[in-house]
Amino acid sequence: TPTPTPTPTPKTTLSVTDPFVKTSLEFAAAVLVKAAALSARQIGGAAPVSLTVEEVLEKAVKPYLAHLVFSGGQIFSSSSSALGLQQKKTEALKQVAQTYTDLYLAATKPLQVDDDEDDNGIPPLCDCEFSLAYGGKILLNNARLRLRRGRRYGLCGHNGVGKSTLMRAINAEKVDGFPPASQVCTVYLESDVDPALAELPCVEFVFQDPTLKTKAVAPTEEEVVRTLELVGFDAEKRQMACGRLSGGWRMKLALARAMLMKPDILLLDEPTNHLDVTNVAWLENYLSKEIPHVTCLIVSHDSSFLDTVCTDIMHYEQRKLRYYHGNLSEFVKVKPEAKSYYTLQAATLRFNFPKPTFLDGVTSQEKPLLSLKKVTFAYPGAPKPQLVDVTCACRLGSRVSVLGPNGAGKSTLIKLLTGEMKPDKGSLVKHPHVRVAYVSQHALHHLEDHLDKTPNQYLRKRYASGEDKEENEKVTRKLSDEEQRALMNQVWMIDGQKRILNKLVNRRKKKKSFDYEVSWQGLSSIEFNRWITRDELIERGFEKLVNEMDGKILAEKGESAARPLTIVSVEQYLQDFGLEPEFGTHSAIRGLSGGQKVKLVLAAAMWHCPHLLILDEPTNYLDRDSLGALATAIKEFEGGVVMISHHNEFVGALSNEIWDLKEGKLTCHAKTKEGEGDAK
Repeated sequence: TPTPTPTPTPKTTLSVTDPFVKTSLEFAAAVLVKAAALSARQIGGAAPVSLTVEEVLEKAVKPYLAHLVFSGGQIFSSSSSALGLQQKKTEALKQVAQTYTDLYLAATKPLQVDDDEDDNGIPPLCDCEFSLAYGGKILLNNARLRLRRGRRYGLCGHNGVGKSTLMRAINAEKVDGFPPASQVCTVYLESDVDPALAELPCVEFVFQDPTLKTKAVAPTEEEVVRTLELVGFDAEKRQMACGRLSGGWRMKLALARAMLMKPDILLLDEPTNHLDVTNVAWLENYLSKEIPHVTCLIVSHDSSFLDTVCTDIMHYEQRKLRYYHGNLSEFVKVKPEAKSYYTLQAATLRFNFPKPTFLDGVTSQEKPLLSLKKVTFAYPGAPKPQLVDVTCACRLGSRVSVLGPNGAGKSTLIKLLTGEMKPDKGSLVKHPHVRVAYVSQHALHHLEDHLDKTPNQYLRKRYASGEDKEENEKVTRKLSDEEQRALMNQVWMIDGQKRILNKLVNRRKKKKSFDYEVSWQGLSSIEFNRWITRDELIERGFEKLVNEMDGKILAEKGESAARPLTIVSVEQYLQDFGLEPEFGTHSAIRGLSGGQKVKLVLAAAMWHCPHLLILDEPTNYLDRDSLGALATAIKEFEGGVVMISHHNEFVGALSNEIWDLKEGKLTCHAKTKEGEGDAK
C-alpha cells in the first residue's frame, strides 16, 4: 500500500454521500472481489469468501481513494465535460480496484501453489482435469489434479467429501486423464493380508505377488530379501507367516512390496493405522529420507504425521482441489477452519450403544465377567511363547487400555480373552451368560462377502436366526470333523447301559452353574434324556457344544431378540451408530467409506446388547467427529470396554485401567488421576 504524504488539508473533498461516487466505489469494490476470486481459482487457491463488497469498500477502495486525494492526486477535473468527467471517474476507480487486486494476489500467492510454475522445466507426473461422483453425488467437478515428483501431498477435507474415494478411483484407473501404468507406476499401499495367503512366509508372500510377477523384469528372490532387509526384516522375521505379523510389520511388508514395483506415485490411505509411536516415526523417516524421489498422496487423521511428512496440502473446496505449499500447520494458518478436522471433540454426531441385559449373580460392576488365569500361549513353530503366565479380568466397570509395542502380542491377548484362540496353559473363565462384542483390527474383512448388500440387509441376514451367524461360524465355535468323530465315539455309562451322545437339547440352572439335557444316539424318546453337569461336559471335551447351547439361550433372552429384525427397526438402529438411511438402507456396502464400514461393523457387533465391548484399533478409518462420538458413547456405555489403540489422545481420556504387555509378560495397573497406576 502506498505511504500517504501528510498534508494539512485536502485539495478536494471526497463525498461518500454523492450517489455517483458511491455507485462508482461499489463498482470498484465489485471488480476487486470478482478479480480476486477469479485469480484465486486460476492459481488453485481459495476464493476470498470473507472479502465482501462492503468490506472492500470500507477497508480498501475508500481509504486508497482518500490517500490519492490527500496526496494531491487530481482525479477529477472541474473543467471536464460531464461525459469526460464520468469516464475519468470510472477509469480512476478501475485503477483503484486493480491496484488492490494486485496487492491481494501478491500477499496470498506465496501461500498457494501456482499451477503455472514449471518446477525448473520438469513436467509434472500428472496434470489432468476430471470429475468424480459416487452414486448420484458429485464429489469433484472439473477438478485439476497436478502431482509433481518427490512431493508428499496431504489430502484434506471434511468427512464424506471423497478423499478415500479419489484414492480408490486413481488405483482403479478411473480418473480421466490420469497417466496409465505404462507411463507412470502408481501403487496403492495395502497392508491387509489375504486370509488365503496368511500362512505364507513373508519372503514367499512378496515373491509370489501376482503384480510383481507380471512386471517386465520381475524381481529375483535375492532382490526381495534385500528389500525386506532394508525395511527391517531379519532372517527369522522373513520366514514368519505373514498373517501373524503385527500391524507395524504388515505395513513394512507392504512398503517392501510396493518399492519392488519401483513406484512413481505411492497412495497411502491411513498409513499410521495399527502403528505404535516408534513405527510412526520410522514411517515418517522412510517416506522423507529413504524415498524422496517418490510422490506420495496421503489420507490420514493423524495430524502430527501429516505435519512431519507433507510438503503440500491438497484441499477439497467447493468440489475442486486447491493446493497449498507447506505442511499441515502452515495450511491451518491459511485455513483456520481446517483445524476442526484434527481436533477430537464432542460433536453433533452421536453414537448410542444398546444397554447390556441383566446378568444373574452380578450385583457389582467390579465382579469379573471374563478372565484369563495364568495363561501361556505360543504359535506353532515359534521359538518362544508369545504370552507367558498372563492373568487379567474384565468387569462391567472396566475401561481398559492395552499398551505395548507392535508385535508384543496385544491382539493375541484379545483373541485368547474372546475365545478365538485356546491357551497352551492356563484357563479362560467367563460368566455363562456374558455377551462379548469384539471388533478386530481387521474387522472390515467381515464385510468382504457382502459388498453388494446394503448395511440393513447385511445385519438382518447376520441375525436372521436370532444368533450371530458370523460368531457361530468361527473355527473356535465349530467342531472340526476330527473333534466330531472323537466326541461322538465317547461311551457314556447311563443306568448300566453304554450310550453315545447325540446333542444338547436344553439347559437348567443349578446353584451357581448349569446342567444340560443330553439326548442319545438311537434313543429318540425324551424319557431317555439325562441332565449332565456343565463341569463334566467340559471335562470330557464338549465345551464347544456347551458354548453353542449357551449362545442359543442368550439369543432367546436378549433384548436384541425383542427388537424386531425389520427394515425400519434396523434402519433406526443403524442411525444410533451414525449411519443415516442414505447409507444404511439405500447404499451398497461396496460404496461406503472406511469410516462408514467401521460404523457398520461396530453396530453389527453390538446388536445382541453385549456386556463387554472389545475394540482392537477402533480409531482406524474414523474421522475426528466419529472419534468424538465414539469416545462419548464409551463413557456412557453401561458395560465394560477393552481397547487396543495407538491413538493416545483417544484411549488416554477413556481408560481407568492399563494392561502393559512387554516381552510376553502382562502387568495390570489401576490408572490414577495423573495417568499412572499401581500394579495389580
